[in-house]
Amino acid sequence: MKEIKAIIRPNKLSALRDALVALPDFPGMTVSKVEGCSAPSRHVTRQRIKDELTDYSPKVRIEIIAPDAEAEVIFQRITEVAQTGHYGDGLVWITEVEKAAFVFKTMPGPV
Repeated sequence: MKEIKAIIRPNKLSALRDALVALPDFPGMTVSKVEGCSAPSRHVTRQRIKDELTDYSPKVRIEIIAPDAEAEVIFQRITEVAQTGHYGDGLVWITEVEKAAFVFKTMPGPV
């Protein structure tokens, strides 16, 4: 199993969701609102401390656990749909998952 994580622009979430849900074996995803900034070399020089403290921009973090066979397809779909060609489009990465299980318990019937 693999975990695919992505940080993307919020305005790309709707299109990405549609593209991922269209995949035949899409397992679902978790979405969180986050903030981030690019690497310092990509920024213009800041003159004031206020600039240092307010340069974060809203992003969306997506987390998906998928079988190995689907992970690469999901990775490719994210990189295709989420890009705009500008700095700050985001980041996508895959890590190995040793073990995963759904947390699910059925309620007992009437006694």
